[in-house]
Amino acid sequence: MAEITIKDIAKQCGVGISTVSRALNNHPDINPETRKKILQVIEETGFIPNNSARNLKRTDAKCIAVLVKGITNPLFSNMIRIIEEETQRNKYALVLRHVKMQEDEVDVALELEKEKRLRGIVFLGGLFEHSEEKLGKLNVPFIFSMIGVNVLDRAGKVAFSNIAVDDRRESEKMTEYLLGLGHRQIALITERSERPIGRLRMEGYREAFAKRGLDVPEHLICYVQEEIDHYSMENGYLTTKKLLQSGEKVTAIYAVSDSLAVGACRAVLETGRRIPEDISVAGYDGIELGEYYNPQLTTIRQPAEEIARKTIYLLLDVIAQRKEHQQIVLPAELVVRESTEACREQ
Repeated sequence: MAEITIKDIAKQCGVGISTVSRALNNHPDINPETRKKILQVIEETGFIPNNSARNLKRTDAKCIAVLVKGITNPLFSNMIRIIEEETQRNKYALVLRHVKMQEDEVDVALELEKEKRLRGIVFLGGLFEHSEEKLGKLNVPFIFSMIGVNVLDRAGKVAFSNIAVDDRRESEKMTEYLLGLGHRQIALITERSERPIGRLRMEGYREAFAKRGLDVPEHLICYVQEEIDHYSMENGYLTTKKLLQSGEKVTAIYAVSDSLAVGACRAVLETGRRIPEDISVAGYDGIELGEYYNPQLTTIRQPAEEIARKTIYLLLDVIAQRKEHQQIVLPAELVVRESTEACREQ
């Protein structure tokens, strides 16, 4: 579907372009009924005015947008800093936008593309399942970063770029490590399975049990509360507290983010249990806090800074037509620290 322009609005309303412009800018020199009609047509058509149009003759705007879903994730702070430094070094402006949990990041990107005359877009965190048709409406190169996503179109061509770790495989690695320590009652703290990160990391957890011919302890899969930040320490604390109050036997807790794991640790310690002597606790991400928490947190460390650099370098190369879109999967690292040990209950 062709992009709706101000000319289309004017034609549909039977007025001139200047009249539509006056309506958009709330100019007093316009009939109220005409203004009402124009604004109604704009709402019905979904037309988004290009706020930077007035600057076209004066400057060649060069903007790259970073759309962040999960702004509270401490893993993203250094990534945003690196992306900002590289965009500025290459004479681009950075447009940073926080995408709320209930918002669709592609819808937000479509609006920004018109308003800011974007040259490229980075989706940092968020959903990995968007329709090919919807993504096709974006007219600038874009990269999904830190999201495991299918980048192939129906013809099998790489339609856009993606840089991430294999969340399923890395989660399997963590679960396999805990199983190797003799743990069988391993609780999983995660978000609902239909959400991207929760789904992939849960699949890895299940796969590790399956490869050993063990039954998955379904009763120990615990979902975080929906009404608060899914990856907050508070949610990890509340979810683990509920688990421990249930009386279920648990020898290890694997949380799908370090922030959740830190919250889980507090809940464990409040019951008088020791970490790792009574319950081992492990996380995922490799945030700095985990290294300085007491006990130091065992985790899957993602190469966040490397992902950030590869993301912006590749996007700039695609914009300049030096490279084609790519799918890049980087390895993560199992970091064993003080919060886990061999199971003492046999």
